[in-house]
Amino acid sequence: MITAAVPGRRGAVPLSDENFAAATAKTAGGAPAELLDGYLQTLAEVSISGRRISDEERRRWRAIGAEAAERGVPMRGLINLYLTATSTAWETLPGVRCAADPERLRPIGEAILRAADVAIMTLTDGYEEIQRWAVRQEESLRREFIDDLLDGRGTGGLAERAERFGLRLAATHVVTAARTSEGFVDGGEAARQVEAGLRFRFGPRDVLVSTKDGLLICLAPHHLGTVPDEFVRHLTGALGDDSSWRVGIGQPQSGPGGAVRSFEQARNALDISERLALPERVLRARDLLVYQVLRRDSAALSELVTEVLEPLRGARMGPRPFLETLTAYFAAGAVSTAAAKRLHVSVRTVTYRLQRVKDLTGYTVEEPAQAFTLQVAVMGARLIGWPEDDGTG
Repeated sequence: MITAAVPGRRGAVPLSDENFAAATAKTAGGAPAELLDGYLQTLAEVSISGRRISDEERRRWRAIGAEAAERGVPMRGLINLYLTATSTAWETLPGVRCAADPERLRPIGEAILRAADVAIMTLTDGYEEIQRWAVRQEESLRREFIDDLLDGRGTGGLAERAERFGLRLAATHVVTAARTSEGFVDGGEAARQVEAGLRFRFGPRDVLVSTKDGLLICLAPHHLGTVPDEFVRHLTGALGDDSSWRVGIGQPQSGPGGAVRSFEQARNALDISERLALPERVLRARDLLVYQVLRRDSAALSELVTEVLEPLRGARMGPRPFLETLTAYFAAGAVSTAAAKRLHVSVRTVTYRLQRVKDLTGYTVEEPAQAFTLQVAVMGARLIGWPEDDGTG
């Protein structure tokens, strides 16, 4: 039996530990009273002997903290419960009541505060351990869901699993993918920063950020049209403008298989941009449709490249200088002076190389139809990786 000051009543009245815990829990905001299990007895003993906290008490409080986390009790509610119990029980603790003067109260107060501090720190350790486990489990489930979703596996059960992350797969979604030379990893600083920024802007649901094959992936419903731009903005903040990163944005696609299609489009946009060394950092699949058309018939594309460009292998320096010159020439709007500036060579060098292309292949940039054939062939060569290492690079 312990006496305690009960809110709303004057003086200290005798209460059982259970009643005291219930009254304390009510005062503290409703955290379950049973979470105080054994704490009042510990305070009473410490007030008398000033003893240290035992290992058994630490284990019990760690378990109580874990239980509170599993039951969804807020951590501040748990801490408030123990602080309220400490302050409410203070005047009625045996050691405090028996103290004859303030000097004797000082070591008692220090011992009780140490006990409360150990209790709260141990409670929070147990609580946070469960939270960390829950976060790891959630990340594992999300990782598995993303893999299955973007690989097109188990589409029958994906809709139900998607609800856990606030997604409705029947809706239309857009996938944005970012790539760096180092690759993104789960829990990496950049990934966390981007995810936190998007959660703050759009809330914890609807927008899903994760990694896939070294890419940072963002899956969002199409009606949240600003998500890709916000993704790029936060990625810029995380990596800076100087870092070698690119972003591919797929087209809106509907249904459970839509995420797979949008993801493939975003990844293809990244692949195309790297193969062609496009200057843009952010590439939308809709702007690269002509390149995707070329890639769809790889056999025909390879035949075109071979037919038009293979004679360039016979040049003394191999085909690479001519491909670079043609690429710069077409990128400069078919202006030789601008192409020379891009290549850091003289205009005479550009003119000479274009003439050699005509001599070797029979195609000239001066005739529109032949120039178009050359341009498509050059783009195709870069898409299929032609020429292979010929020993001249």
